[in-house]
Amino acid sequence: MRSADALTYVKSKIRDIPDFPTQGILFKDITPLLADPPAFHIVLDAIAERFIGAHIDAIVGVEARGFIFGGALAARLNASFVPARKPGKLPAPSDRVAYKTEYSTAELEMHKNSLARGARVVVVDDVLATGGTAKASAELVATQGAEVVAYAFVIELSLLKGRERLSPGRVESVLTY
Repeated sequence: MRSADALTYVKSKIRDIPDFPTQGILFKDITPLLADPPAFHIVLDAIAERFIGAHIDAIVGVEARGFIFGGALAARLNASFVPARKPGKLPAPSDRVAYKTEYSTAELEMHKNSLARGARVVVVDDVLATGGTAKASAELVATQGAEVVAYAFVIELSLLKGRERLSPGRVESVLTY
């Protein structure tokens, strides 16, 4: 399948849900994409190919949908997978960061010493909206002495300018709305 055709195919697997989770929001639902193996492979390939040869040590996947893409991407790039989780979900001592989302305030945690000092990290999530969650994940990475070399997303909502919050970092998105 040609690249443009592949992305059109993937885009056809994104479902719009109006007024979710709150009135006025048009939610981009990726569950149809996850249910379609070819679309899922296309997305993983599209992200992985951008990091071939970049010496990525770890993928930090943001709870919860970032786990789906992050774990598979880590396997493809021969990198470790590190979850950035909601508070109270990790059993060992953890670093924590608070941040604002487009809807509320939230916190993320990562086990202490999950990343080696100087490790090269890609933060992965399903959607880049305002960038708050990705930026919070990067703070956790920095706390452990590692370096975020890039952020990777399936979908970028460009109107919300999340990319600007992640500047000057490298931001990769498969689809942009």
